[in-house]
Amino acid sequence: MRKLIAIIVIASITGLITLSFRPETVKKNNYTALPKDSVGSVKAFMSVYTVLKSARCMNCHPSGDAPLQGDDSHIHTMNVKRGVDGKGLYSVRCSNCHQAQNTAGLHMPPGNPKWGLPPANMRMVFQGRTPRQLALQLLDPKQNGGRTKAQLIDHMAHDDLVGWAWHPGDGRTLPPMSRPAFAAQVRLWIAKGAYAPSAKAK
Repeated sequence: MRKLIAIIVIASITGLITLSFRPETVKKNNYTALPKDSVGSVKAFMSVYTVLKSARCMNCHPSGDAPLQGDDSHIHTMNVKRGVDGKGLYSVRCSNCHQAQNTAGLHMPPGNPKWGLPPANMRMVFQGRTPRQLALQLLDPKQNGGRTKAQLIDHMAHDDLVGWAWHPGDGRTLPPMSRPAFAAQVRLWIAKGAYAPSAKAK
């Protein structure tokens, strides 16, 4: 009986050691590293790109200092400007109209506690960016808010202001895929090597 118990204990310990050192794909900070796959990585990013270029994302990532509005991404009325912190300029602050949550009603002001554009020193422009330009920008800590790849995934998958795009209030078109699907494509893009599309990609 003692011999049987000893064998079971030794087998259990051996199994644990084997699992600890098994050379399999490992979990790396919010994404699972996969074999490098430039084709699969770029394909995943092109799905991500369709969301980032949708009005729900691009309107707050304009090429200029005025936010955009509506499904047609027209320039925000009332001469609203980014300001240093991204929350507006002088007395025209985003929070004057944009509250902590959406205002009820068709096309009423959307809301979130963090409502605003990226700050002036980290503008994170989506508008007018090609897939390659946008991929490289997202991967560059000097342009993405100092985020690592894992932090970039976390931002896109869990940040509540990003999540507003899927709860934009009445009268606004949703992004072309669900947020879980979007987050999965972001993870896949990075897990397969975080490749940027070629300059010819559109």
